[in-house]
Amino acid sequence: MVIVFALVALLVLGALVAGNWFVWRRLFRDTTRGPGLVRRMGVVVIAGGWALAVGALVAERSGAPFWLQQVLAWPGFLWLALSIYLLLAVAVGEVLRPLLRRWLERRASAGAAVSREEPVAVGAAGAATPTPPKRDPAADTPAPEPEPDTHAPGPSRRLFVSRVIGGAAAVAAVGTVGVGTYGVLNGPSVKRVTVPLAKLPRSAHGFRIAVVSDIHLGPVLGRGFAQRVVDTINATQPDLIAVVGDLVDGSVKDLGPAAAPLAQLTARHGAYFVTGNHEYFSGAEQWVDEVRRLGLRPLENARTELPHFDLAGVNDVAGESEGQGPDFGKALGDRDAARACVLLAHQPVQIHDAVDHGVDLQLSGHTHGGQLWPGNYLAELANPTVAGLERYGDTQLYVTRGAGAWGPPTRVGAASDITVVELASRQA
Repeated sequence: MVIVFALVALLVLGALVAGNWFVWRRLFRDTTRGPGLVRRMGVVVIAGGWALAVGALVAERSGAPFWLQQVLAWPGFLWLALSIYLLLAVAVGEVLRPLLRRWLERRASAGAAVSREEPVAVGAAGAATPTPPKRDPAADTPAPEPEPDTHAPGPSRRLFVSRVIGGAAAVAAVGTVGVGTYGVLNGPSVKRVTVPLAKLPRSAHGFRIAVVSDIHLGPVLGRGFAQRVVDTINATQPDLIAVVGDLVDGSVKDLGPAAAPLAQLTARHGAYFVTGNHEYFSGAEQWVDEVRRLGLRPLENARTELPHFDLAGVNDVAGESEGQGPDFGKALGDRDAARACVLLAHQPVQIHDAVDHGVDLQLSGHTHGGQLWPGNYLAELANPTVAGLERYGDTQLYVTRGAGAWGPPTRVGAASDITVVELASRQA
């Protein structure tokens, strides 16, 4: 097992080194005439970016002083996103490079053909005859030897193509990350989804649950972001609020003030919370106590009977390492199966246990919708549903893309959201 892990680690490291060398080559080496300051700056930018990224990850996981986490997080995590899109943009440039080169060659060939045409004069009989060139007296003077051409058309054209493709790749990558970061910092949008439940009584038709997941308060997203999330949720005037995990990336000591706005959450039937995997990296027990202090009700493998349906919650599977994993029997055992049941579970993979226990609707997060395209394709390999509403037997699963972001405060192709799930009675 250790050998397999070591081989995988070496393959990943090798791929990272190769990818970064390729980016450096296309953006810095191929766009310059020779060794110099620009190439050295390229090495510093790429190596320094990865040093900051690794430092940010290590600082967060090791519980380094919070000020240090904040110093490293912004440049380090943004570099992670930028490096992805630099590599993708440079790869796309490989397709465009020969096309641009051929176009320039054809243009140059057409220009050369035009310059070779000689002017002609029309004779008395209407036939075209060459116009005799005018004699230049200076022509008798021997011409000086021409200077050697040190800039041959081939290399010059290659340099021009490299600069165009490299510049376009850099602009595309920076623009993509910039727009994706602005989208996260601007706060999540509101989605509305109607979910019919066969067992829901007519009196509960239109019951609205505000579902929010993956807020990821930490060294980047702080109190201001939490306030925007709270204000957005409250503006929907939900009947119930469900916070389905990954609220934080850090300790209560460091992030308690950032989470304080959660105390302002308002809903007729209250706000509920279940743990996500990141809570178990951040001190789950302390955070459960903290959210309870803020007025949310944790559902730790527990169930509550609301007037019209049962609301249950299970711990995240990451809690198994601490003996606090999900217990569906405890949360759903001996309940009245004639009542509709809504389950809060952070990860979509928990849907199979939900189906076995007769749950009508599971609300989850965790996937971020992939967060950074093409990450959604990887997310599909690990999750039954990446985003949206799907049915599994008699159980429906809704997965929100989440409100915040982990690592880079950036989303591309997976906009953040808070979802208002409106329950519909088939008897209405």
